[in-house]
Amino acid sequence: MKPGDILKRAADVLRIESNGILSLIDQLDENFVHAVELLRDCRGKVVVTGMGKSGLICRKIAATLASTGTPAFFLHSGDGMHGDLGMVMKGDAILAVSNSGETDEILKLLPHFKLHGLKLIVMTGNPDSTLAKAGDVVLNVSVRDEACPLGLAPTASTTATLAMGDALAVVLLEEKGFREEDFALRHPGGILGRKLLLKVEDLMHRGEELPLVGQDTPIKEALFEITSKRLGVTGVTDVQGVLIGIITDGDLRRGLQTHGDGIFGKRAVEIMTRQPRTIEKDVLAAQALATMEENSPRPITSLFVLERGTKPIGIIHLHDILKAGI
Repeated sequence: MKPGDILKRAADVLRIESNGILSLIDQLDENFVHAVELLRDCRGKVVVTGMGKSGLICRKIAATLASTGTPAFFLHSGDGMHGDLGMVMKGDAILAVSNSGETDEILKLLPHFKLHGLKLIVMTGNPDSTLAKAGDVVLNVSVRDEACPLGLAPTASTTATLAMGDALAVVLLEEKGFREEDFALRHPGGILGRKLLLKVEDLMHRGEELPLVGQDTPIKEALFEITSKRLGVTGVTDVQGVLIGIITDGDLRRGLQTHGDGIFGKRAVEIMTRQPRTIEKDVLAAQALATMEENSPRPITSLFVLERGTKPIGIIHLHDILKAGI
């Protein structure tokens, strides 16, 4: 095939598959509403089962449901007849996927599902099939054409089925009032999870790592504190331990420009920046990052963490937040 022919064929495939998804809109009816209600009210888990390419789509549907507030798992239909049916319990709901609706491995599971009174949602391209007739709810995912020129490899049909699964998951998500915070709890290792779960106290430096000097500390000692703690800053506290200012590398440079060598005769309180931006320990780390960025064009790289808005108990640095992947 010539380059132009290759691109044309690829465009044809994408067009056929997109048309397959769009055709589902006209096939939506009260059955979809019933399926949503059934899954919403399910007291157990949603068991998504299928074989072959449909089985692969089932895995994705189950994973999407589970991550958006509807407990679900994938049951390989073939393995179901060899012990895996033990995972299916009373109160579960079944979502069976078969384009033909005649998949033998799924049909053999139907007596077990019925024996335990499990509701059966069927997703099929053949509403007149044996599987469809056994279902409590049938979702028609038939497509006019497959993208495969031989009409053999499932292409548009599996894409349409996946899209219908996403439609179920998203509507259920909204029905259940699922929030960003709920999603984060199910994705603690992902970027969103870290943004919505990690708090300042999880990342802050504390104890011996916390750079602090008293208000009457000589600048030479303050410089040593900044250097030894390697955060580019030290807090300055009064005699009650209340944070009254900070000294940064920038403060020292400006002090040298103003006082020259005389800066080393100064005390911390004379060089410090007063009323620094601070934060509390239970604030999200993502909010700490936003606070740092708000100070443009002079960005803040560190925030002291205060207890009851007065005494410093920690410090969080920009690098700590970025290292955490936020």
